[in-house]
Amino acid sequence: MFQKTSLTTIIVGVFIVYVLHTCWVMYGIVYTKPCEKPKGDSCITPYLAGKPRLQLSIYTSIRPNAEGGHSLIHKEEEFDVHTRFERLINVSLPKKTRRNGTLYAMVFVHQAGVMPWQDPRQVHLVTQLTTYMLPKPPEVSLIQGQDEHLQQERQSTGGDGEQVRPVSHWRSRLTLNIVAEDFLFDRDALPSDVHRYMRVFNSGKKMFYLPLLFIDELSNRVKDLMEINSSTAELPLTISYDTIALGKLRFWIHMQDAVYSLQQFGFTEKDADEIKGIFVDTNLYFLALTFFVAAFHLLFDFLAFKNDISFWKHKKSMVGMSSKAVLWRCFSTIVIFLYLLDEQTSLLVLIPAGIGSLIEVWKVKKAFKIYVVWKGAVPQFLFGKSDESERRTEEYDSLAMKYLSYLLYPLCVGGAVYALVFVKYKRSVCFRIPLHATSTLRELQVKISGSSTLEGLYV
Repeated sequence: MFQKTSLTTIIVGVFIVYVLHTCWVMYGIVYTKPCEKPKGDSCITPYLAGKPRLQLSIYTSIRPNAEGGHSLIHKEEEFDVHTRFERLINVSLPKKTRRNGTLYAMVFVHQAGVMPWQDPRQVHLVTQLTTYMLPKPPEVSLIQGQDEHLQQERQSTGGDGEQVRPVSHWRSRLTLNIVAEDFLFDRDALPSDVHRYMRVFNSGKKMFYLPLLFIDELSNRVKDLMEINSSTAELPLTISYDTIALGKLRFWIHMQDAVYSLQQFGFTEKDADEIKGIFVDTNLYFLALTFFVAAFHLLFDFLAFKNDISFWKHKKSMVGMSSKAVLWRCFSTIVIFLYLLDEQTSLLVLIPAGIGSLIEVWKVKKAFKIYVVWKGAVPQFLFGKSDESERRTEEYDSLAMKYLSYLLYPLCVGGAVYALVFVKYKRSVCFRIPLHATSTLRELQVKISGSSTLEGLYV
């Protein structure tokens, strides 16, 4: 006969299947099958294998194309794709950009000595050098009130009722990558993510693909942004270049798409920046370890909830247990959940905290023997009676709470006074996003998908 399968076994089994499936998906992202017949017609050979003389040129424009005028800000005449470099330059800002406008960078990799507009075998990408950010909400002290800087800001914006507009910020870093390895692609098994960045041309019977140029949007962090005003004539820009492995390129493309999708679902720039920090500031091997730790954290949370519910479900008496401790634990859990909700914490932490708060409320109902009786649409709360053993436990519980209050109350009062005097709190501000700011999100998706930078697969 088959033994009865427990719920814990099913949960652990589903978790193992989920982890194995995730590992398989990640392996499919970072591993690309090479062409098995290098001399066949189905292979796409890298253009860089012939070691051509290349040049890197970077232009700025107020539009994502050359129609709005372009200005050369940097070029590497003897550009070696295998050599890493970092350049710090100053970029002059057009008047439109200084008036809360946008500015784009057009990055070209083309033949040395030839203008990129005249080179049929050039590759280029377009990215934004500016982004719109909402001003940081002002903070006020409950005792001291507003500081002088805040009062001047209110006077300049016309008072409390004036809506604050997002302002243009400068992205001070531009990170470029090229796949330098001589990888042979199979045209019948070309990954869709690489396809967006690939341009191919025919030379005789052979097919070549131009350098895979990639702009790392994940490196654009909020901490590197600089506010642009009408008096800003030029701003510094750090141009970083390095080679990138094909597997990492595919992984980075998927991550950039995921960050953009989260922003479309309502994630703020701050949330997106935290997600970027996970990938940019962390080693990939450590990131994989973090994934497993987070997955096991969710599993253990779920099993802990299951065991807690199972224990309290069969609990009939509160002998030897503190009812007041259950009540205080419920109160503190709800406060922590509301704090995490106000701070817009990650859902990985917020959802377990919310479930834990509901369980604590249910445990209070069990501990104090509260019964809800509905009379029509009006609920009535009834309290059950305690036996002699439970009353003795409550006496010991009250005595313990009495001594604990000698330490607890001074700490609570002291913490409240400290927060009242020294801690500043956010003041609510109404923000208004102009139409030209929201349109940049659509332009960003166009640049990420490659539709504005690639004219087609074949040239």
